[in-house]
Amino acid sequence: MTRTPVIAKFALVGLLLLGACGEEASVAELPPPQEVTGDAIGHYCGMALDEHPGPKAQLFLTDRKEPIWFSSVRDAFAFTMLPEEPKNVSVIYVNDMGRAKSWDRPEPGTWIDAKEAFFVINSGRQGGMGGQEAVPFGSEADAKTFAAENGGEVVAFAEVPRSYILPGEAAPAAPTHAGHGEADHGHGH
Repeated sequence: MTRTPVIAKFALVGLLLLGACGEEASVAELPPPQEVTGDAIGHYCGMALDEHPGPKAQLFLTDRKEPIWFSSVRDAFAFTMLPEEPKNVSVIYVNDMGRAKSWDRPEPGTWIDAKEAFFVINSGRQGGMGGQEAVPFGSEADAKTFAAENGGEVVAFAEVPRSYILPGEAAPAAPTHAGHGEADHGHGH
């Protein structure tokens, strides 16, 4: 007779765990991407996104309903790497340049989850702020075609090198970090 209460306890624990999984799934629902309007202002440059050519990015924080906009995809990567920026990122959307017909103004409906994208780095194309860009694509084949035509290499989200995004760790948004980058390696502190 002592087995029944033990089995009942395990069943109850199992139900509670399943219930928690259900709650987690509803909490983890990602906000959908928004389209660029005249009100979309780049987080670092303070300028309207539609004033810049190339792929854009939008990032959502778990405690904020509105996206944080970036006039270049590289800026969104920088946001995730800089220690002074919030770390509660729920999702980053980037323009799929394989579906965009216009480099200067990627069309509505071309947003994809950055973590599922393929990026071409070190290409000959410049991003929104006139610098090197991490050009996003929804398909690896499109990324490889772009790299063959414009130079560069294809990498996944997690493979985009920090040194490509923050060369020397001297990012415009973090001038206090100047001099704490690669130049100091091996010099002891």
